[in-house]
Amino acid sequence: QVQLVESRGGLVQAGGSLRLSCAASGRTFSTYDMGWFRQAPGKEREFVAVISWSGGNTYYADSVKGRFTISRDNAKNTVYLQMTSLKPGDTAVYYCAQSPIRRAMIMSTSPDGYAYWGQGTQVTVSS
Repeated sequence: QVQLVESRGGLVQAGGSLRLSCAASGRTFSTYDMGWFRQAPGKEREFVAVISWSGGNTYYADSVKGRFTISRDNAKNTVYLQMTSLKPGDTAVYYCAQSPIRRAMIMSTSPDGYAYWGQGTQVTVSS
């Protein structure tokens, strides 16, 4: 049984930083792509970032490029999202997700491309 457990988010002032982590269990972590998504009230879940199973490739939404960094530690079965220069528009519930495809050839930016999800963690950025 796959479990993804995100760290607690928090309240941050605009311009501040926050790091989220997501600990995975239940499958061989190092063979699956990992993604971060977010959902603001009244909006659809949107892609934030993805990292390949090897950690060698990453891709970001334009809205966070240059401010957020996704990384993974396969020895710890954990994926991270380092967020800097936070803006009020980054306020959302953040979710980590795991691909259902082992050693996928293409990273997915769609929620439909992920089979397993964390419980979500609230990030609030105040102006």
